[in-house]
Amino acid sequence: MIGEVPNTQVGQTFSSRWLAHEAGVHRPPQGGICGTKKDGAESIVVSGGYKDDEDYGDVIIYTGHGGQDSSKNQVSEQTLDDPGNAALVTSYLEGLPVRVLRGAHAGSQWAPKEGYRYDGQFRVTSYGSKLGIDGFLIWQFRMEVYEGTPLPNPVQQEELPIDESGQVLVGTEKAPAGTESPERVTTTVQRIVRSSVVKRQVKAWHGNRCQICNLRIEVPGGSYSEGAHMQALGSPHNGPDTAGNVLCLCPNCHVMFDAGAIVLRDDLTVVRGGVESGSLRTHPRHSIDLNCVRRHRDRWRA
Repeated sequence: MIGEVPNTQVGQTFSSRWLAHEAGVHRPPQGGICGTKKDGAESIVVSGGYKDDEDYGDVIIYTGHGGQDSSKNQVSEQTLDDPGNAALVTSYLEGLPVRVLRGAHAGSQWAPKEGYRYDGQFRVTSYGSKLGIDGFLIWQFRMEVYEGTPLPNPVQQEELPIDESGQVLVGTEKAPAGTESPERVTTTVQRIVRSSVVKRQVKAWHGNRCQICNLRIEVPGGSYSEGAHMQALGSPHNGPDTAGNVLCLCPNCHVMFDAGAIVLRDDLTVVRGGVESGSLRTHPRHSIDLNCVRRHRDRWRA
């Protein structure tokens, strides 16, 4: 399940991983990443399992899965072939939300005092590889919390165990101070829900290849394209969120299409800057809604 879990609030705590599993917040009883390359990542656990993790509250630098021994030392390189890492790449490419469950550990002022806490949905904003602390290649994912999500109350830095250099000590018996009753805030947001299922299906039909310029952007772990609505959603356009109203485009063509620099004729001829430049590439299973084509064209003709 991608997205929020029914009957679960941001700030809700669980005394064990099993209870978080039963609530559906993070389904694997052990693994830190839940998801697949096909569907994306449902959730992750941040609990101090990797030395290279960085937690800033609203931003998490999350180290991917793989390459550790039983003592949590990195002994081999990570790859994007790992199902969990591949799932996070898909979440980035498709813009899918990822639930974050934080577990108690002394290495972060944002961790709960004990047990686990659901801290809301984050989005993967970038990813890349580097040599980790132990000298092996790791993959890291920058994750940012969605706007409006309440942050937990941080443990004051001076209450954390530190060494002479000021570094936080991990694995000491002293537990970080916390709050017995973390504040919970209920927010209501009104927005159009854009169906990721529709966009992802259109992009899958076209293999992430732009229907206008035929460009397919290859990135580590996959390929990238964008789903573009011809008749815009929301007032005053009120376009349908259906496959017939969505095109698979590269970022450049998407920007030009949204700005009216590219329009389509009823025979699906592409007109770029007032000059014909070929035909829209189609797929037998992707039926283009000509009413949406006209609405887009008329919007920029007015």
